[in-house]
Amino acid sequence: MAAMGQEGEDVDHYEVLRLPSGEEGAALSVEQIEKAYRTQSRLRHPDKRPDDPNATADFQSLASSYKFLRDESLRRQFDARLRGRREAAARAAATGVKRRKAVSDLEERERAFAAGGGPAVDPVELARREDKRKAADVKRELDEFFAAKKSGVSGSASTPAHGDKKGGTPENGPKTDKGKILKVSWEGGADYYTAAKLDEIFKQFGTVEDIVIKTRKSKSKGSAIIVMASKEAAQTALKNHSVYNVFPVPLIVASVQESGGPPARSTQTPEPRTSNIDGTGFSDLEASVFRKLQEISNECIL
Repeated sequence: MAAMGQEGEDVDHYEVLRLPSGEEGAALSVEQIEKAYRTQSRLRHPDKRPDDPNATADFQSLASSYKFLRDESLRRQFDARLRGRREAAARAAATGVKRRKAVSDLEERERAFAAGGGPAVDPVELARREDKRKAADVKRELDEFFAAKKSGVSGSASTPAHGDKKGGTPENGPKTDKGKILKVSWEGGADYYTAAKLDEIFKQFGTVEDIVIKTRKSKSKGSAIIVMASKEAAQTALKNHSVYNVFPVPLIVASVQESGGPPARSTQTPEPRTSNIDGTGFSDLEASVFRKLQEISNECIL
């Protein structure tokens, strides 16, 4: 693996010590790392490689990586960063497979349509139409949802977004700038992050106005919407990815603006009927909208 200086982002310190990387490396004890260092320092000492012009630099790199892995805090952050890279690569591969399957399905439908006597349609055009249809569905459902909220807000009590920490949308229902809204997701335990825990994390970037946690049937995946008090706070949160990777369950944070869909709103339900969103009393309709926003976001990222 190419290095950008021993403290650089691209150095795999386990590989420098000829140790396994990834989850296997994270599980190594300090004693195992010390043993590997002693072995490699004997084998790679410059005195034993007089004809190698890179021997001194290599030995210094070995010592630097050993010192790095001896630091518990640095090692924990490094393991989280490696885990984030692996998960990002896995997501990219899965997205590619999903996209290829979608194109293949569209092409198959186009061939079937043409075989039935209809005019041939370009697969790219079919994909564009499908994206447009999904965006229209999201806009329609959002319009219906907000119309229902507006009609019932005068007769409904304000529901806190997470416990007694944050309030919902004010009764006059002002629009929330979508530049202030963040989408957060994680894998490794749907119940790992609570609204209070997310508030503790994101308030370091600015005031948090609202948090909505959407639980899923999957026990391993979770997601949430976070409304910051300003665009600047949301942008600061987006830029500090390293903060989220130090946790045992890393967070994936994106802006609602990336979806290219209609504006999102701060959350408050006007109806007593609840759904599967933790601590908010949200309607089933918003759960559907949230899911479709994510689908549109994934399509646009491709």
